[in-house]
Amino acid sequence: MKHSQLALAAILFALGATAHADGNGYRIAEKFALGGGGAWDYTTIDPATHRLYLSRADHVQIVDTTTGKEVAVIPDTQGVHGITLAPALGRGYISCGKANAVKVFDLKTNAVLATIATGANPDAILFEPTTQRVFAFNGHGTSASVIDAKTNQVVATIALDGKPEFARADGRGEIFVNIEDKAELAAIDAAKATVKATFKLPQCEGPTGLALDAKHRRSFSTCDKTLAVLDVDSGKPVASLPIGDDTDAAEFDPAIQTVFTANGEGNLSIVRENDPDHYTALPALATQEGARTLALDPATHRLYLPTAKFGPPPADNPRAHPVAIKGTFVVLVAAPVS
Repeated sequence: MKHSQLALAAILFALGATAHADGNGYRIAEKFALGGGGAWDYTTIDPATHRLYLSRADHVQIVDTTTGKEVAVIPDTQGVHGITLAPALGRGYISCGKANAVKVFDLKTNAVLATIATGANPDAILFEPTTQRVFAFNGHGTSASVIDAKTNQVVATIALDGKPEFARADGRGEIFVNIEDKAELAAIDAAKATVKATFKLPQCEGPTGLALDAKHRRSFSTCDKTLAVLDVDSGKPVASLPIGDDTDAAEFDPAIQTVFTANGEGNLSIVRENDPDHYTALPALATQEGARTLALDPATHRLYLPTAKFGPPPADNPRAHPVAIKGTFVVLVAAPVS
């Protein structure tokens, strides 16, 4: 057996054994104390360079995952939501929601190379490899701006049925995106820049996070305390499983056939894919309040969850969201139990 196969077998054994023993095969292994103020949103990782890209309201913070230290900052990214990477092109792309723009940056120098106007409030963003295009999903514009990554030009705008949330590409020219206000999943043909189909997500309210098992053609939409599993070819519902509250992101690890959802109430839901049609919800891993987004490093199977400590809501608006306390921003690192 090859070393990589031995390592995978060990992870699978540990995950299964620990799930039987204490409810999950993961633990909080590290905390990166990064400090600073401001909000955060989606998180992206480059496994090859060990770089973690964090959206921090008006800048992108880049962290070395081997040290837990900040190594660079990309400034002036007003209302940043997401970051997507195109390593083969040496570029990254940032959705700047308040600026209605996508910023292009160099992966080696982190210098901004271009600013591209999009629809209103670009939120989720991804690079689609078969077309070499970037898709920026405009939350207020109910559309997707399609950018040619080679020319940095918008080549199409796709009208959507409602407010888009997180999106995933299958690596074969198809993209799937949650439509939050309609509880739907839209399937997009990346080459034609058109919506192929729109599927209803039953037993789902406000889908936000999305993960994808591209091999077995299953999508995982995080809804209100529910994970909705769909067959993305037929649009038929496959399963509905309980998850934690206030979730905004999900990841699927194909090596261990497991779905993770980051829940703002302070836990990580873990769902085992027994086979494409059968799933088991394992007991959740305690994290920290506010940890509702995450990124998966498929090489190490580690998960990175940003959050902070919170103060009370403003006195003049007690129903408002609590405010993050300056200096308390951290990234939790959930790792397989060895």
